[in-house]
Amino acid sequence: MLKVENISVNYGKSRIVTDVSFQLNREDCLVILGRNGVGKTTLLKSIIGILPLKEGKISLEDKDISKLKAYERSRSGIAYVPQGREIIPQLTVKENLEMGAIAHHISYEEKVEEIFSYFPVLTQHLKRKGGVLSGGQQQQLAIARALMGEPQILILDEPTEGIQPNIVTEISEILAKYHREKQVPVIVVEQNLGFARRLGSRFLIIQKGSVVKQGNMDELTDEVSEMYLSV
Repeated sequence: MLKVENISVNYGKSRIVTDVSFQLNREDCLVILGRNGVGKTTLLKSIIGILPLKEGKISLEDKDISKLKAYERSRSGIAYVPQGREIIPQLTVKENLEMGAIAHHISYEEKVEEIFSYFPVLTQHLKRKGGVLSGGQQQQLAIARALMGEPQILILDEPTEGIQPNIVTEISEILAKYHREKQVPVIVVEQNLGFARRLGSRFLIIQKGSVVKQGNMDELTDEVSEMYLSV
């Protein structure tokens, strides 16, 4: 479905991501792991078109999207929830969700009831501004807004950052349910190993911008975690 082939990405003259390859199939929840500053967010930004490729190729459903702009990749079906959530704080919950629908020419009324079945907490806050919600509620709003566009792929960057453990568990359950029921593959950059193991079917570990280990989630043993992820 999504194929990343030998991509390299620079910030200015500095090489941040080097020769990364992987394939995402419809049944996959791929967790990208690694210590801070190893290039995980840069990799995501190159996939969604915020950063250009220096080398390599990205294909979606066998179509080369390597040179498409970010909004074109979004319209092609790639949804992105950035680190820090980046909801529009002065807009209400309803208005934030409407923005997710309008951007993709989706009927808000038709889609929103489905989204509320996954995020019922949002129904209690429709008229509240996004900026006054708790961190966990804002994260749910950010994910719900991304899903309003009916994406083919959902990409999330550090979705558990700054969120209390019970909400982290709830978000992992919502994402797993959506993936299972809607057959939407997920890519998530994460530091929380518990969350990663609950959600992920496959993992990929990055060090210094390159893939050093990947496999099925049952291969992410304590020994592998200690070797590549401990600080």
